[in-house]
Amino acid sequence: MPAGTAPGLPTGMQPLSDWPLAARQQLVGLFTDIDDTLTSQGQISPDALQALGQLQAAGLHVIAITGRPIGWCEVHAKGDAAHGVAPWPVDALVAENGAVAWVGQPQRQKLYQQDAGTRQRHQPRMHAIGQRILREVPGAAISRDSDGRETDLAIDAAEFCQLSPAQIAQVLAIMQAEGMHTTVSSIHIHGCFGQFNKWQGACWIVQELLGMDLAQEAERWAFTGDSGNDVAMFERLSNSIGVANLLPLAPRLTHLPRYLTPSERGAGFAEVAAAILQARQS
Repeated sequence: MPAGTAPGLPTGMQPLSDWPLAARQQLVGLFTDIDDTLTSQGQISPDALQALGQLQAAGLHVIAITGRPIGWCEVHAKGDAAHGVAPWPVDALVAENGAVAWVGQPQRQKLYQQDAGTRQRHQPRMHAIGQRILREVPGAAISRDSDGRETDLAIDAAEFCQLSPAQIAQVLAIMQAEGMHTTVSSIHIHGCFGQFNKWQGACWIVQELLGMDLAQEAERWAFTGDSGNDVAMFERLSNSIGVANLLPLAPRLTHLPRYLTPSERGAGFAEVAAAILQARQS
C-alpha cells in the first residue's frame, strides 16, 4: 500500500481520526462548503447548524463558501423571521464560488469583487449562453435558484434533474468556448466571467474581514467540502476534510482532501467540529 494511504481510502487520504492534535490546536478559522456538506436535500441538518454555533462560540472564525447564489445566501445571512429562519452563526457567507459575500454581524452588508458596471455587462452574455446550452444540450436546465444569481450562470446537474457525464462535459465545453471560467459542484455546473473559485474567494474575504493574508496563514485554517468546486481549497489547505459522501466522486477530483469523516453531509461536518473543539479543550 502506498505511503500515506489508509485502508479503503484513495492514496494520500486519511481518516479524520488521524488529524493531528497540534494541527487542530493552531486553527483560527474554518471554511465550509454548504450543499451536501452542511445540508441534505437543500436543508441544513440540525447537528451541522449546532456545530456552526459551537465553533463560533469557541472563538473561531466560521465562513461558509458556496456555489449558491447571493440571493439564497441573504436569507441565511439575515434570517427570515416570517418563515422561522434564524441567521446562521457564521462570520460570512461567500456566494457564487467566491465572487460576492454577505458579511458582518449583526448588520449584514454585501461585498463584491467586481464593480457594478462589469456585473451589468456580463448579465446579458450569461443569459445568452444559458439559452445556447438549453438549445444544444437536451435535458439541460437553468438552476432553479438562478433568480438570486448576480455573477454566475448555473446549470442543474444533479439537484432537480440528472445530467450524464457526457452532458456535463458538453455544457462545460460550451461555457469554456464562450470564455467562461467553469467549475462543477455536487449539484450544479457553474460558469462565470472572472477567475473566481473558492480559494480566490476565501483569500479575498479573509483580507476584507480580518486583514489577513490567507496564503501566509493557511496552516491556521481548515476547510470541509465534498465536490469538484472544492478542489482549489483541498489543494491549498493541508487541514482539508471531505465529508464521507465525497468518496464516490474521488476518482474524478484532481486534488483530494487530506482527511475524510466517518459520516456523510451534516453529520460529517459535526464530526469535524467536534474534533476541533476537543483540541481546543486539550
